Amino acid sequence: MCTRFVYNGNDTIVGFNFDIDLAVWKHTVIKEKDRFYIGIKMPDGNYHSFHGINRNGNVGTLLYVNGNENGQYVDSKMCYTISELTENFVKGMVSLDDVLNIVKNNKIVYAPDATMQAMLSDRNGRVLIIEPGLGYRLEQARYSLITNYSILNPEETKPYIVSGDDRYERANEELAKCNNDFSVSEAFSILKSVKQEGLWATRVSFVYSVSENKVYYVQNSDFEHISEYQFEKERNRLFAPKIKTKDRER
Repeated sequence: MCTRFVYNGNDTIVGFNFDIDLAVWKHTVIKEKDRFYIGIKMPDGNYHSFHGINRNGNVGTLLYVNGNENGQYVDSKMCYTISELTENFVKGMVSLDDVLNIVKNNKIVYAPDATMQAMLSDRNGRVLIIEPGLGYRLEQARYSLITNYSILNPEETKPYIVSGDDRYERANEELAKCNNDFSVSEAFSILKSVKQEGLWATRVSFVYSVSENKVYYVQNSDFEHISEYQFEKERNRLFAPKIKTKDRER
């Protein structure tokens, strides 16, 4: 269970609620020079970046979805798993245009052990929704939103909607009221309004501001205590050039 949106106003702002069962998955928040991500521990013993942000503005997230036969995992050179594609995007190994080219020319399938769909966005506010077996959509709307049901073909996952789960409808209603001044605080307000409790509680919520290139995040729905992570600016030169002039000593 997760919620993700992108809002394109005066700033492009991304919001994400990470909901997970701690009995099934182990996670931790990881901050690196080029990445901020929610690391998921996999059988290889490593924490993978399936949900995170790259300093270049790439933001990738995977959301659980009830699978369909056309998206089932296939071990083939012509197939890309949605998890591999998303992690490579978060790592900055591929751009949104690269991913778009991949989904146009290859079959995108689920991971061997999980059925997931993805929302990828770049610093220009473009959003790519990928649903294995159902297709993809590139958009640059005022806002984009996804939860754990199909956006491309809602009828496909309609039978699996959990009773009382109206996160999409509530978030959509709130986003529709916002304007170009949409802020980090407004993003957190929406995330707080759709946070989950119980086994699949919201464990991490993050908001990313493209203009600031900064991540704001909270853990375990403690929205009163927001932490920040500022990506460093690129530096073309580590040291100022030495000035050589005859008048230097004057």
